[in-house]
Amino acid sequence: MYPDHTHPAPDQRALDVHYPTPIQPVVAVPAPLVPVQPSSIPAVASVVLPDGRVVTGYAINPVHPEPVTAKPAVARAAVNVALGGVGFLAVCGGLLLLTTFIAALTALVTQLITLAAVIFGGWIAVQIFGTSGHKGGTTVNIRKAIFKRNRFTG
Repeated sequence: MYPDHTHPAPDQRALDVHYPTPIQPVVAVPAPLVPVQPSSIPAVASVVLPDGRVVTGYAINPVHPEPVTAKPAVARAAVNVALGGVGFLAVCGGLLLLTTFIAALTALVTQLITLAAVIFGGWIAVQIFGTSGHKGGTTVNIRKAIFKRNRFTG
């Protein structure tokens, strides 16, 4: 394995042995015993084992584990996703109402512009095609009964 013999074989190596340092035990001072009056004397129970021996001792109240907090029926993440969906639907409904309002406002402005164009166009048509007072015809003033061209005076 080691042809040059510079390294000893694994079984011939020196082993480093470490011994643990013992820890000195701490001498504990016993706590003073305070006499406690039991509220009730526990009952002594006897149990007969299958081989016929009888074991007698005090009954020990079973230890009840701490109640585990009940997990919610629905995960917190699921509640957050549901609330996000409700918020999204509310925003979509608001956007739908906003677009409806904008469309109605656009239709109203369009109708007002059309109405203004019809009224203004009618006024222009009346100005152009309507009868004006002086175009070279006969002037008649009925109240004074004067006909200029026919030389009639009343």
